Amino acid sequence: MPEKTDQQRHRHNRGSRGGRPPVFDRETYRRRNTIERCFNRLKGFRGIATRYEKTATSYEAAVTLASFLLWARSV
Repeated sequence: MPEKTDQQRHRHNRGSRGGRPPVFDRETYRRRNTIERCFNRLKGFRGIATRYEKTATSYEAAVTLASFLLWARSV
């Protein structure tokens, strides 16, 4: 995630005690954002958001079905 300017300024003021600045890769952040938006859309399905299914196989099937429905709506 991009770093806030006040955090950059505070670390700069601390000098060598400020720690190493985190690396921000724009392409990685863009891909992460896409995945997070996909999860948020999947959570629109109550059974997936609450993990209603008891077995992993049932849950995987529900996620697959929800993914297909989301894809079909976008076409």
